[in-house]
Amino acid sequence: MRFGFAVKVLGEPGLKSNDARRWQSNPHLGVSLNYLQDIIRYLEKKKIRMYRMSSDLAPYITHPEMPQFRNQIDECLDELAYVGRMARAADIRLSFHPSQYIVLNSPEERVADLAIADYHAEARILDEMGQGPEAVVVTHVGGVYNDKSAGMERFIKNYNRLSDTARRRLVIENDETNYSVEDCLYIHSRTGIRIVFDYLHHMNLNPAKWSLSYALGAALATWPADVTPKIHFSSPRTELREVKRKNPITGKSRAELLPPLLDQHSDYINPYEFAFFMEHTEGLREFDVMIEAKGKDLALLRLKENLSKMGLPT
Repeated sequence: MRFGFAVKVLGEPGLKSNDARRWQSNPHLGVSLNYLQDIIRYLEKKKIRMYRMSSDLAPYITHPEMPQFRNQIDECLDELAYVGRMARAADIRLSFHPSQYIVLNSPEERVADLAIADYHAEARILDEMGQGPEAVVVTHVGGVYNDKSAGMERFIKNYNRLSDTARRRLVIENDETNYSVEDCLYIHSRTGIRIVFDYLHHMNLNPAKWSLSYALGAALATWPADVTPKIHFSSPRTELREVKRKNPITGKSRAELLPPLLDQHSDYINPYEFAFFMEHTEGLREFDVMIEAKGKDLALLRLKENLSKMGLPT
């Protein structure tokens, strides 16, 4: 089992996940790839074998009004191949997860077109890095737009518009408000797209009342036998939230403490919760685990340390 985390490195100061300069400064994929080399060296040192790259690795590459950024991949073929070899040598599984603004099932054609371009660009980066079929681009189904069935049909229609490159890499994840594992399985039945099971999302959205092991097993079964599935795991936030609110009469702001939102990620992973989850995986196929926590790599390293103390595999 490989464990990983997403994008930002907290355990070593100075490591950047992407070239975050504004467009006026001409940011470039080549700069991001130099940063990525440093991150891969850090991952290898810490024995972390899975990593989600920044969705802004190639800045502005699909921006409809900035064509000057569209050739970044072609301009970095050698660098992409080199970083890909680094990742393979370290046995690090790479992936992407586009932002929430990338919505394939949007009823607005321009939004769906942008999603199609974005998926293709990220899938092509993985191709040029020489990554195998385990390296995926994870996305949510999208919005409901007052008609969930129509939303799913629109996703299927636009999925079929994707390039072969994008379809090979794209996978869907169940979310916490709109599309459950059951919904994702329907889309899989129509497209063959693989499903990334998200533990916290399933705990928040499970209208079919499926057991944890049944839902997880169903998602894992959508992956080919020769490709290791991946899942997402996070613990829910349990601490109080400090929210600043303005008094409508005085106009002054004051801080209020509010209960936690259980669909939000915690800073760290509860090791007992993770051990309980793993008890429900007995008899299921092997999978890799992407940890989603605000503590990023620090949360992952602490989880592995706690699991070792409990005598569990890491």
